[in-house]
Amino acid sequence: MPWYALYWLMPQTLRSFHYDNRWALWLIPLSLGLFGLRRLLGRRYHQQLRVSLAGLVGSRPDGWMLIISYLRFLMPLCVWLAISFLLLALARPQVVRQLREEQSDGIDIVLAIDISSSMTETDLRPNRLAAARQVAQGFVNGRKNDRIGLVVFAGEAYSLCPLTTDYALLLQYIRELNPNMIRTTGTAIGDALARSINRLRNSPARSKVLILLSDGDNTAGNLDPLTVARLAQNFGVKIYTIAVGKQTRSTDTLGVATQFDEGILKTIAKVGQGAFFRANDVDQLRQIFSRIDRLERAPVRVQTYEDVQDQYRPYIYWGMLFLLLALFLKNTVLGNSLED
Repeated sequence: MPWYALYWLMPQTLRSFHYDNRWALWLIPLSLGLFGLRRLLGRRYHQQLRVSLAGLVGSRPDGWMLIISYLRFLMPLCVWLAISFLLLALARPQVVRQLREEQSDGIDIVLAIDISSSMTETDLRPNRLAAARQVAQGFVNGRKNDRIGLVVFAGEAYSLCPLTTDYALLLQYIRELNPNMIRTTGTAIGDALARSINRLRNSPARSKVLILLSDGDNTAGNLDPLTVARLAQNFGVKIYTIAVGKQTRSTDTLGVATQFDEGILKTIAKVGQGAFFRANDVDQLRQIFSRIDRLERAPVRVQTYEDVQDQYRPYIYWGMLFLLLALFLKNTVLGNSLED
């Protein structure tokens, strides 16, 4: 942008600047007082020669006489504009651009989701698995800079998605979860924990988290959940367990009603140095994921860079231009006869 462009004189341009020496701006209106003082002293001590302009203008209308009489203010105006622009340059107008950079070590998280046939129960609307899918998607959308993987299990456990920051791919896998993906019946919690820990054990992340979501006891698989949970300690993996669904009574072989045993999930969470949660409805399940989301946040380091560009040169040039114009007018009739 050339210095003589009107862009530098626009009010919005002047308001957009950061002024390093803002005090200089206050001197601009104060400089008007110098001209008032000069005029006051000039009237008192300066001898004046009154000259009639009637002979110069002849038969011209009174409007032209008025315009010519106002020309005596042109030189003082140029001087004031020169001073104002030089003071504006002294205020050091700057364009400051802030660059904010956030750095986070990130957390590696594996979601282990039960997709057994019991997850089709409708005590959570529309059913347990659909509710888990919906809340898990919201959890993934709320993460940033974290790698997340997905393990699914029923009678067997499979690693469906490796640790990734491709959240679009991960969300697609979560949307497609259904009980038909694994035909083997049962709930292999121990195998699911092993698959998840295997994904996390070689992770370089400072924090490694396993979130296991299930609605039943360990009824299948070859691995003992507690043994696997103890191995998680050695790899620095923290385990959160979520029991999905309302507690219901079942009948054993002797016809005696028994309460659903959630002790295995509690013990796994305790051994895995995490926490156990029970979700009796969708809102409670959402609150649980929100709480885990708050607990497992990597510290973010924020660095702010400032790009400062001084813009005082155009105003120096404008000040010099009006100063030269004032000197020119001083040596003309406008700076002598008319001023007097």
